[in-house]
Amino acid sequence: MAPPTPTAVIPREAWEGCSVLLDINDGDRLAFFRLTPGATVKIGDKSCSLQPLLGRPFGSLFRLGPDGLLPCNTAAPDAPSQDDKPRDAGQAQDETRDNRSLVDNNTAQTLSSEDIDAMKRDGASGNAIVEALIANSSTFGNKTVFSQEKYKLKKQKKYAPKVLLRRPSSRSICETYFKKYPARIGFMRVDALSLLLSMANVGAYSDVLAVDMVGGLVVGAVAERLGGTGYVCSTYLGSAPSSIDIIRMYNLNSEMTSRIFQAPLSDLCSLRSSGNAPGSVQGDVVEHSSVPDESLQSSLKKPSDTEVSDGNAQSTTVQPTVVEAPEPATDEHLNQGDIPIDIDAPEPAKNEHLNQGDIPIDIEAPEPATDEHLNQGDISMPECKGNNGNPIAPKALRAGKAPSPERKKYWGEHGFSSLIVAAPGHEVESVVADLLPLLSYSAPFAIYHQYLQPLATCMHSLQVSKMAIGLQITEPWLREYQVLPSRTHPHMQMNAFGGYILSGIRIHKPDPQ
Repeated sequence: MAPPTPTAVIPREAWEGCSVLLDINDGDRLAFFRLTPGATVKIGDKSCSLQPLLGRPFGSLFRLGPDGLLPCNTAAPDAPSQDDKPRDAGQAQDETRDNRSLVDNNTAQTLSSEDIDAMKRDGASGNAIVEALIANSSTFGNKTVFSQEKYKLKKQKKYAPKVLLRRPSSRSICETYFKKYPARIGFMRVDALSLLLSMANVGAYSDVLAVDMVGGLVVGAVAERLGGTGYVCSTYLGSAPSSIDIIRMYNLNSEMTSRIFQAPLSDLCSLRSSGNAPGSVQGDVVEHSSVPDESLQSSLKKPSDTEVSDGNAQSTTVQPTVVEAPEPATDEHLNQGDIPIDIDAPEPAKNEHLNQGDIPIDIEAPEPATDEHLNQGDISMPECKGNNGNPIAPKALRAGKAPSPERKKYWGEHGFSSLIVAAPGHEVESVVADLLPLLSYSAPFAIYHQYLQPLATCMHSLQVSKMAIGLQITEPWLREYQVLPSRTHPHMQMNAFGGYILSGIRIHKPDPQ
């Protein structure tokens, strides 16, 4: 029988009740919001309603007007943009002028703050104020073309801010968290997340087993890629499930949300011990794979050093280590009923080198009295539907229900098609030893960790036990470029660390001779 037709994906336009990501002033501030009737955003000293965003396609640009957010008018087709204008004249003028004679003594601007306030009271737009500042600057004409553009951009961000409506996706959510508070997602960069999905061969109609200790980012990315086909099971250690509240920001519809399950590792291991799982073959059972939850939890709390050099990556001289990272699973800021929700919390001292830009990024929402539904799981909401009529999971619908006995029996007989592990705070070696027998033979797996040494230890253990082939440790590398006319170059500052990924293919362990 042919597989069922996949359901429609997330709509391309914002609708009431959906989550959106607002990019203010080209990344200076990023904030998540839920479009409820009373939702507002504060830009500068003005509080603006988010109702103008309803029905607008994702990617729309808005400006701050006298009455709130207004959509930016697109330029006429015949009017050339600033980047399309010929630059020969400007470059010829730049040959005879530079910024050496400019002195910043606060006397070049003749327009006072009182004049600017008067223009605001008269209803002048932000662009009009920027043009007035340029006209009243005595040094603007002597600057180079590049300096003039930087001056315009600086004034535009202050007096005419722009708001970009973005759809919360795996990339945008990962980038937002990684910019300001990377500890909550285990310092996972967006290229590492995409590499995880690729190496685990996550695709349509897959049955993915995931250990997500990064707040639900991995489970949400897998569910988004599955697109309403296949299943993803998020397993956890012990009796308390891991927090996967980041899934709420993905705007997954009810069909996609219903395919996300949560089950304790002990329940999944019971399938193997009962002889139903493909890993129940006698040669595949490892000694510490049947450790009870209590002893497993106690073994996961052993501290270890967090500084690992490349010289210690030799797989023949490694020792089991546990890297203690901040627990992203208890994402208190995403579970509280109080609003606004802020990502701008104080950061640990050891992570200061990752936040050099100190860009304010927050998850915000309106006042509690006007937006009662945000992040309150016990409040029922009517079913939301997109512009195509496809039901969208409401805020009260939590992903991660327990799998049915039929589904568990199917997994026990056939195994999972892939495995993804993102548990920076736990010992990788023992966790993988319990999870790997749950996979079907020839199933790929990908394991992420912030440090190299735990993965090297796990790789050596898998080589000795002969449970996997094609083992390799990959370090992703990413560098952003500025692409502008006549000044395209790599960014001056970049993040030089994106974690490590151990990948391989599970095989049947041969019986001992």
